[in-house]
Amino acid sequence: MSYRIGSGIDFHQLAPGRELWIGGVLIPHHKGAVGHSDADVLLHAVCDAMLGALALGDIGLHFPNTDPQYKNIDSKILLRHTYALVQSKGYEIVNLDTTLCLEKPKILPHVAAMRTTIAGILQVAVEDVSIKATTTEQMGFAGREEGLMAYATVLLKKSSQP
Repeated sequence: MSYRIGSGIDFHQLAPGRELWIGGVLIPHHKGAVGHSDADVLLHAVCDAMLGALALGDIGLHFPNTDPQYKNIDSKILLRHTYALVQSKGYEIVNLDTTLCLEKPKILPHVAAMRTTIAGILQVAVEDVSIKATTTEQMGFAGREEGLMAYATVLLKKSSQP
């Protein structure tokens, strides 16, 4: 059986007047992520991890921020499209491990909903989706609440489906 591993990383600025979408879940907060799409940093990192595992480029190649069709798009749509591409290459997800880096808001109350959302899109068990969060101990742009970042690692295997 053939296995492939990929890693992804994404960053977004935080600003007042925007919604904060993380892991496909709307999180109440006084700041939201800035981006061409809904700026869901976690889903973007997951997309990049899957694309990287199969050497298919990155999220910017597939969903350029210069293309108006992706303006304010729900990143769950991007995740579905990316996973369909992975499946078209004959692969499926074994597991996904992610880490969010941000000072506020606290993510733990939202992790179960994020895991359920992502697992549903990627057609895996919730137990195959890990979401962790950490602060930067008030250091750097994340510590100053100017932005947030996410890291993702994915393991793919050659699908047993023809």
